[in-house]
Amino acid sequence: MNDLPRIGLGIDVHRLAEGRPCIVAGVPFDADRGPLGHSDGDAVLHAACDAVLGAAGLDDLGTLFSDRDPANRGRASAEFCRSTMALVRERRLRVLSMDCVLETEVPKLKPARAAMRARLAELFEVPVDRVNIKGKTGEKVDAIGRGEAMRATVVVLLGPA
Repeated sequence: MNDLPRIGLGIDVHRLAEGRPCIVAGVPFDADRGPLGHSDGDAVLHAACDAVLGAAGLDDLGTLFSDRDPANRGRASAEFCRSTMALVRERRLRVLSMDCVLETEVPKLKPARAAMRARLAELFEVPVDRVNIKGKTGEKVDAIGRGEAMRATVVVLLGPA
């Protein structure tokens, strides 16, 4: 059963708020605003976890790590990734590749793309050449284009371990 590849899709949106730390794909940015969330609000890691969990046939991130649980308040999203990967290993699966798109006006991703790819590769136990992250702007359309929010979309491919 586990010999066929499995695909997963994750999407996450967070409002941006002044004074919040800005952590994207596990990498801190020097920015005047960051994602608002119960945890650290890392939209890329949240979407990546949801994609991996979905491909593995597991519950979603919000079910496993509820924003109603005080233990998750301010929690680093990297911890969600580690827990997600433990569940994936239990199912004798592994991440084969990951492709991420982050729609945001701030921060600008280009200077940190290599660091973000490396962090995603580390957290999801996959070679860095099988991880990609792309930044897109909102072209001044909707909350993303006005710099009020960010949206991450992640697609992953899982296979047997």
